[in-house]
Amino acid sequence: MSHPSQFTLLRTRRFLPFFITQLLGAFNDNIFKQSLILAILYKLTLDGDRSIWVNLCALLFILPFFLFSALAGQFGEKFNKDALIRAIKIGEIVIMAVGATGLLTHHLELMLLALFAMGTHSALFGPVKYSIMPQALHDDELVGGNGLVEMGTFLAILAGTIGAGIMMSSVHYAPWVATAIVGVAVLGYLASRSIPRAAASTPHLRLDWNIFTQSWATLRMGLGQTPAVSRSIVGNSWFWFVGAIYLTQIPAYAKEWLYGDETVVTLILTVFSVGIALGSMLCEKLSGRKVEIGLVPFGSFGLTVFGLLLWWHSGGFVQNVQPNDWLAVLGYGQAWWVLLDILGLGVFGGFYIVPLYALIQSRTAENERARVIAANNILNALFMVVSAIVSILLLSVAKLSIPELFLVVSLLNIAVNTYIFRIVPEFTMRFMIWLLSHSMYRVEHRNLEQIPDEGAALLVCNHVSFVDALLIGGAVRRPIRFVMYYKIYRLPVLNFIFRTAGAIPIAGRHEDIHIYEKAFTRIARYLQEGELVCIFPEGKLTADGEMNEFRGGLTRILEETPVPVIPMALQGLWGSFFSRDPHKGFFHRIWSRVVLVAGEPVSVESATPAHLQAVVGGLRASIR
Repeated sequence: MSHPSQFTLLRTRRFLPFFITQLLGAFNDNIFKQSLILAILYKLTLDGDRSIWVNLCALLFILPFFLFSALAGQFGEKFNKDALIRAIKIGEIVIMAVGATGLLTHHLELMLLALFAMGTHSALFGPVKYSIMPQALHDDELVGGNGLVEMGTFLAILAGTIGAGIMMSSVHYAPWVATAIVGVAVLGYLASRSIPRAAASTPHLRLDWNIFTQSWATLRMGLGQTPAVSRSIVGNSWFWFVGAIYLTQIPAYAKEWLYGDETVVTLILTVFSVGIALGSMLCEKLSGRKVEIGLVPFGSFGLTVFGLLLWWHSGGFVQNVQPNDWLAVLGYGQAWWVLLDILGLGVFGGFYIVPLYALIQSRTAENERARVIAANNILNALFMVVSAIVSILLLSVAKLSIPELFLVVSLLNIAVNTYIFRIVPEFTMRFMIWLLSHSMYRVEHRNLEQIPDEGAALLVCNHVSFVDALLIGGAVRRPIRFVMYYKIYRLPVLNFIFRTAGAIPIAGRHEDIHIYEKAFTRIARYLQEGELVCIFPEGKLTADGEMNEFRGGLTRILEETPVPVIPMALQGLWGSFFSRDPHKGFFHRIWSRVVLVAGEPVSVESATPAHLQAVVGGLRASIR
């Protein structure tokens, strides 16, 4: 089926006002924060080491995430989310008015107070920002919506950083910045007024104002979710650990290794931000509009590879009397490799982070979602603080160079994500399915909306190749329990995927009665628990591309557990490497088009083997 682009969300009232609101908030954060840092470094009259004040700015902005994220999570569930966003945006106007006053009067303490308050504003906005999206978006829009939000956030950060630099270069910087931050805050509030109503998920929640006990309780709630969600939270925070190291070191890297000026820093930040935006946008295309966590290992692999390449390509630039501007840097052939590495880090960072956010949102109970996201924010802040400590220790104590720091981070990325993927093998399983369906085949889906979004159903499909289950599992949004011949179940490599997916091995009654009976017991249990079960009633792979006779096992299944039956058919797999075509070859029909088509549900009364074989045969038509 053809689907509208994720950009069509920008034409809907249920998404556009929210998107503009969060975009302006991120933009304003960075205009004010960067302006304050530049004022400390170049404009204000200060005694002592200015770097201490810069580090204090970083601390003041991140401290509220430790202090107030738990409270923000409670707010996000107790109050209507649209009203809460508007209240937060009114607060932003007040905060920016204080910050503007500090800029106009050159009052550093007032600006620092506003910075802490803006950190508080961001901490309060985070949980409601990510918890409102599952309420406003359909299931097949969640990945695209998250991609747009991540794209907008990073581009807003970049625009705010560059905009602050332009305004601060003026002699009359204070009026320019003061007008900008208050004006953007007002625009953000006006945009928030159009956000549709988003009801509170737990309006009777009793607020706990003890920030320390509630922060601990919120962290326990987040990390106490299912392994897939809890490890996604850890993986999300790890991304911010890695990202904070790269973003923090970019100015020094540009100066000390590319011998560049401020324009080179801007160039690198632009390339990195465009990479994140591009990766975030591609997620919906690569995931088929569903939450595809198979992209997470792919993103992790790319982060490691491009981190190693950045280390490898660093060095070899000539130091001139005057620092290189961005055009001079581009005159070095090696600079293009460095920029390509940074772009790759951004793109694969998008592949990594967007599915994790979407998984956390989609697999968390609505009445806990805001608090789980608050737990994620607390952990993100902790990981970013740890990243600063690690950078200081490796650069100052261990005397590593910045490229060597990137090398260490890339190697650590392998270790951390290996741990995550070992604890939750579903990530690796989905990656292998995703890789198969995007490398050897072009899989087209037709009429899959016939498969119910919830509740039990029995899927019935023809059996063409050893990877039928993988292609179906990669196409259907819900998890499926596949019933398959036990010898296929035991195939090397594929066995890992089948075991992780909870597939059901079955043998012929004459081969192993124990496996045979155990399979029917598990099928009945899964269906009683409301899951999808898929069977291949032919009982074996086709040897000539034509369908074999459907066997009577499906009758026993429906007698024990009557559920709707969804007929399905695979077209175009015969002749591929994983089929039994005697003329196949590894490169024969590689990247061939495969179609998975579903038919109308069949009632239990009509679901005889002969009738279902006729229906599946009709769906398959003459395409083998």
